[in-house]
Amino acid sequence: MLDMSFMLLLVVFLALVFDFINGFHDTANAIATTVSTRAIEPRTAIIMSAVLNFCGALLSTGVAKTIGGDIVKSASMVNANVIVAALIAAIIWNLITWWYGIPSSSSHALIGGLVGAVAAASGFEALNAKGIETIVLSLVISPIIALTTGYILMVVLLWIFGRLAPNTLNHGFKKMQLVSAAAMAFSHGSNDAQKAMGIITLALVSGGLIDTFDVPTWVKLACAASMALGTAAGGKKIIKTMGTNIFRMVPMSGFSADLSSAVVISLATFFHLPVSTTHVVSGSIMGVGSAKRITAVRWMVAQNMLMAWVLTIPLSAAVGVLMYKATLFF
Repeated sequence: MLDMSFMLLLVVFLALVFDFINGFHDTANAIATTVSTRAIEPRTAIIMSAVLNFCGALLSTGVAKTIGGDIVKSASMVNANVIVAALIAAIIWNLITWWYGIPSSSSHALIGGLVGAVAAASGFEALNAKGIETIVLSLVISPIIALTTGYILMVVLLWIFGRLAPNTLNHGFKKMQLVSAAAMAFSHGSNDAQKAMGIITLALVSGGLIDTFDVPTWVKLACAASMALGTAAGGKKIIKTMGTNIFRMVPMSGFSADLSSAVVISLATFFHLPVSTTHVVSGSIMGVGSAKRITAVRWMVAQNMLMAWVLTIPLSAAVGVLMYKATLFF
């Protein structure tokens, strides 16, 4: 059996790796619309997103407390092996979907991995059914809200600006996209980076290193920096899927999608609810596209993405079970 201090260090390392991968896996979500409409160069967009991801990650710790405190009934019911297994499961799923350019959810992968590992270690009775239900509900409802918000916003903008010449519209909304993309990147950091913070803090509480579920400052800074570095690595494969394959956007639709996504994610962070940036952005893009015309959205691409989303939690949970069994040999 490996030393407990080593296992805790391994948890921290893997959580930061997860945040790094989450950074380049989900960078595309924050900048895909801006890059696809050529409002900003990819390199500049990635740097901007990295900085704002870092700043957003330091905003609060409410989502971290939800991830670390609401999935398991008590921190005493988990150990470092469980958390290591959950992180490895999430990392494996993220790398597979990134490699194939599938915009799946890092949040779903982490939650699925943790549920599977906890169930394997302590049984389903260790899981907080009510907390998991709330988390899953927020993950399911948030893209629907984003789709509705994107649709309404686009309808309003078309009503106000629809009669202007396309060149005039594109020029104006390209500038506005810089603001909406910045808001999107900041909100992404404020929600996504907290998930790894919650996992590390859960390990610290279960290991007896801290008494209460208050995220230490060094954990905040480490997770924020890791996500920012991952963001700087970029994610071109997913940019193509998010920015062009679902619906071919122009600056006004890109602005609408970014702003809708930023609003939904920011509200979720305010209420301490974890959401999937991938799902929210995809929902916004579909809503914006539908506002122009239903056939403008490539629903077959959306269907394939939905299938990946549905499969993420059960498959990552299964991998979490296998990874936990594997940790028992060390």
